[in-house]
Amino acid sequence: MNTTTPRVFIAATRQNDGKTTMSLGLLSALQKIHPRIGYIKPVGQRFVEIEEQKIDEDTVLMDRVYRLNCPLVDMSPIAVEPDFTRKYLQSSASDVLAKKIQKAFDRVAWEKDFVLCEGSGHAGVGSVFDLSNAQVAKLLGAKVIIVSQGGIGKPIDEVSLNQALFEKEGVPIIGVILNKVLPEKMEFVTEFARRGFKRKGLELLGVVPHRSILSNPTVDLIRDELKAEILNGTGIHNVVNHVVIGAMSPQNAVSYFKPRVLVITPGDREDIVMAAACTKTKAEDSLAGIVLTGGFRPSDSVMKVIDKLPFPVLLAVENSYEVAFKVHNLIVKTRPADTEKIAVIRDIIAAHVDVNRILSAL
Repeated sequence: MNTTTPRVFIAATRQNDGKTTMSLGLLSALQKIHPRIGYIKPVGQRFVEIEEQKIDEDTVLMDRVYRLNCPLVDMSPIAVEPDFTRKYLQSSASDVLAKKIQKAFDRVAWEKDFVLCEGSGHAGVGSVFDLSNAQVAKLLGAKVIIVSQGGIGKPIDEVSLNQALFEKEGVPIIGVILNKVLPEKMEFVTEFARRGFKRKGLELLGVVPHRSILSNPTVDLIRDELKAEILNGTGIHNVVNHVVIGAMSPQNAVSYFKPRVLVITPGDREDIVMAAACTKTKAEDSLAGIVLTGGFRPSDSVMKVIDKLPFPVLLAVENSYEVAFKVHNLIVKTRPADTEKIAVIRDIIAAHVDVNRILSAL
């Protein structure tokens, strides 16, 4: 296996700590130093099918944003399907999987100046089929950066657990990046987290402030989650900051019709739709969108109004409670079309993560 191309492995203390956000931002920062950069997510758990191949969602994101000039199947060599673990425990073909990852890495690293490897959760994820993040990092000969959520005590505790497993596998840890830190606590967290990690022999490589836009879904992501029909073609990539259940009279509902608000209301509440249509005319001042629930399709006259609205209107089969529950519990993932979010990610990682220290540690 290639042992000369510089590489780093991005791990996290748990899922949804911002590992993909870090990878997305670091790729941009590293590309300024190493123009020919590669990316691999050896083990993926959320995938899409592209040309009959199961490709991890994050791999698709990185490729479409950075045009990495490498086959997707090499950047995402193993997709964990629903019955993957059962099949593995029946056959235990660990050598086959390990060689598949190493060969994929060789192809990804071909003629590249640097390769960023993204893990799939905390250090132990994948242990059941002998491909924990710690084992994969060792397999690739990569040093590790651990991403954790902001704070002091909790992230240090969680990083220590992960540190133990990486050290057991003999994998060096470059340092830690704290993510989603409240802006007003940045200075305090930076000072004391650095002290705490130093006591554990770890460097603090960056403290990234919380940006609500990165935690909030787009209307398009909600549409996918609900498998909803889009009734018009405007603003599908709007970011949703707040959600309101339109179960009141139109007169009372109007006070909630503010920019970046998503209104969830039964499809037969045409009065709510008409009230929304009369409030804002400019896209930048309008709602994020409306979700009509219960599968109730508006009348032809209201559909004509919907077609001219400056924000998207979705039609979902579930009732309002079920829709609100799904939206509330939605796991927000950055997607290739989320240009506003991607621009924010690039800026905050460049400003708050010490890329030069990472490179010098390699």
